[in-house]
Amino acid sequence: MDTRRLMLLFVFVFSLYMLWGAWQEQQHPPAPATAAAPVQIDNAVTDNVSIPQFGRHATTPVTPLEANAADLNIPPAESVFITTDLVKAEISALGGNLVWLELQRYHADENKPFSLFGFSFGSGTQESEKKLFTLFSDAHGYTAQTGLLGDVSDKKLPDHKTLLKVLPGPRELAEGKDTLQVRLAAPEVNGVQATKVYTFHRNSYLVDVAWEIENGSDAPLSADAYFQLQRDGASPGGDSFMMSTFYGAAVYSDAEKYQKVTYKEIADGGAKFTKEANDGWLALVQHYFVTAWAPQGDVPRGFYMQKLGEGDIAHSLFRAGIRLPVAPIAPGAKGEISVPLFAGPQEQAALKTVAPGLDLVVDYGWLHIIAAPIFGVLEFIYALIGNWGWSIVALTVLIKLLFFPLSAASYKSMARMRTMTPKLMQLKERYADDKARLNQEMMKLYQTEKINPLGGCLPILLQIPVFIALYWVLLGAVEMRGAPWIFWIHDLSAADPYYVLPVIMMASMFIQTRLNPTPPDPIQAKMMLIMPLVFGIMFFFFPAGLVLYWVVNNVLSIAQQWQINRLLDKGGKPGSNKPKAANDPKA
Repeated sequence: MDTRRLMLLFVFVFSLYMLWGAWQEQQHPPAPATAAAPVQIDNAVTDNVSIPQFGRHATTPVTPLEANAADLNIPPAESVFITTDLVKAEISALGGNLVWLELQRYHADENKPFSLFGFSFGSGTQESEKKLFTLFSDAHGYTAQTGLLGDVSDKKLPDHKTLLKVLPGPRELAEGKDTLQVRLAAPEVNGVQATKVYTFHRNSYLVDVAWEIENGSDAPLSADAYFQLQRDGASPGGDSFMMSTFYGAAVYSDAEKYQKVTYKEIADGGAKFTKEANDGWLALVQHYFVTAWAPQGDVPRGFYMQKLGEGDIAHSLFRAGIRLPVAPIAPGAKGEISVPLFAGPQEQAALKTVAPGLDLVVDYGWLHIIAAPIFGVLEFIYALIGNWGWSIVALTVLIKLLFFPLSAASYKSMARMRTMTPKLMQLKERYADDKARLNQEMMKLYQTEKINPLGGCLPILLQIPVFIALYWVLLGAVEMRGAPWIFWIHDLSAADPYYVLPVIMMASMFIQTRLNPTPPDPIQAKMMLIMPLVFGIMFFFFPAGLVLYWVVNNVLSIAQQWQINRLLDKGGKPGSNKPKAANDPKA
């Protein structure tokens, strides 16, 4: 297999790879976010699903989510609106659930219609011209819910359907303050007073969610707490034919590591994930953003995932949560259980500080082992340069330097092959009717001239996984979302709006083709001329950052190959395929 055939094979394999992803999407097409029927959060809790039994109450039939007729007529609950330096949030008095969250440093793109917690993009709380990105939202029935499990003299402790009382306090993070607390009190249950507390932090997407419990009864209190996320199975949007990332649930434990679970697996009842562990977290993942409950310490916990009600995946609600034991509370004593909730972008540096393994939610596909180090280097360069576009350029130069010895050997092999083209054409004409003899004579010629026909293949083979890994880095890294480079490139994660980079890339590939030896086979020669056009059209849909990498790589390759051709060329113009003159003493 020569270099030309290998490049054609690369086009074929990569095209199959992209078509396979598109076929998978067609087989299980997610419903568009705009097509999903609005989900009423108040009525969404009227299901017959129980939180799995776990811990001290494993033998106690606690079913706080059991439906009753009163659930169908829940009046509108009071809401409290919160503003910090990073988020705007809405907390409902119904259960104290977090039902809306806007990210103030991220904006919704009309070409990438995301929605996480909260309402639709038309909400009056959003900016009229450039809408803030919404995480928790009513558009997907996306909420964060918590509650307590246990009885006090046959009365249930407050759960995520209990109407709480919003206590007075600040609603905006004041200058000079690092935290903002929101408190909601539950009705007293036979002397037991529970208060739900949200603590927002400056410059952080981490929210501490706690239950403070005062046991005013005359008996010890033994209870569990649950922390869960609820949303429908519809795609949050933002993916395209060439760009499709994982969305669904994820569980992590030190023993079983990172486990992804699709909504289809949950609906089919065949989801496989860790059910109990002494550590770990649970999350709902989508492109660029994640929400995760991350309990701290080595505390026994149970993980659960459920589909609520009947219906297709896109229009059904799903619930994923964690159940934890509350430390026993003696009569007259106080207790507390707190779990951090991360709700924000998949910024890998921040995710690593929240919980071990949380950075794995960044979807790098099956080449994570290569993509993760590439992003680490890219992030280091960015810390020095301060521009992601120039960081990609610098990374390309580093990769080129890394592969320089192999590339040099490859280009020398191709340069020698270029000089051998006339002799190969003669052999082809001489043995046109005898393929076996033609191959035999070609191998003799290679041995005589000390040319390895596979010498140009290795660098290309090595660059294929690097290229695909970088594709996933630029696709999955939220740091690239909205990151500008220069001039018209305002978002390296989106396609070049004017297709300038893809056109430059096509031109550079044509130049490379001219520097390569002309294939003896006319059909193969035509394919080599068509290949830049095929690649260029395909790259019209790729992130601008990826095309930038390919353009810079091509320019460096052209310079290196031209220099090697010039040094090895014994006659004719540099890069020429012309045969040497018959009277040339060096021929």
